[in-house]
Amino acid sequence: MKKNYPVELVYQVFSLLIAFILVHALYVTLIRPQASGFLEQEAANMQANPDHVQQRSFYVVIKDYEQETCFVLMLWAFSILGFKGRATFAQQQLLEQDLMRLPADMPVGPEDTRELAARLQDLPARIQNYLLPRALLTAIERFAATRNVQNVSTAARDICESEGERMESELSIIRYIAWAIPSVGFIGTVRGIGDALGQAHRAVEGDITGVTSSLGVAFNSTFIALLISIVLMFFIHQLQLMQERLVFDSERYIDHWFIRRLRG
Repeated sequence: MKKNYPVELVYQVFSLLIAFILVHALYVTLIRPQASGFLEQEAANMQANPDHVQQRSFYVVIKDYEQETCFVLMLWAFSILGFKGRATFAQQQLLEQDLMRLPADMPVGPEDTRELAARLQDLPARIQNYLLPRALLTAIERFAATRNVQNVSTAARDICESEGERMESELSIIRYIAWAIPSVGFIGTVRGIGDALGQAHRAVEGDITGVTSSLGVAFNSTFIALLISIVLMFFIHQLQLMQERLVFDSERYIDHWFIRRLRG
């Protein structure tokens, strides 16, 4: 698995750059111009008609830098989730194959371990790094060395548990992003409230435009950040569920296709 780590690291770096480029381009070419045009139109309507009820626009809600940052982080997290979800799905597909290629109900003795290990080692290098082939190979080698079924079961279970812990630890970057998004939203809240307080003297004089605009930044940034965080956490839990099922199903596969057939 170590040889895949640099690939994943490069993928994460480039996915962050691509997410930033896409979101920033969308903000520069569409969202901020639309928001500016809408606000100018609303200001003109208010001057022409004091009783005009100000409308809301989605472009205005998401126009600020904090919301842009939240969308960049969201796309980055989704790209990592997609990468890990695709790898997990590929490993789940492997559970549907008969890697041992043994006749039904055929017992397995110590003399068969060399051939079984060779079959697993003939798999493509990418597949050999998956959980199921690694756990099977470890179980076969342990049986060849000890001829003890209990030791084989323990070795296979340890591999599956360590893999589950590894996958759990690798989700830390996604959980960090899910934590960072609301934090960015709260930064926008603090910035907006600070700007509003800085223009309090104008509100006393009767001009509340600046105060309302700053408070809009505060509330909109928090709203978008929390909304994105809710959606992102749902997909994080779905990925975690997939990974837990992979570990559990791998243990059952090894028990059914190998351990139950062993004879000392």
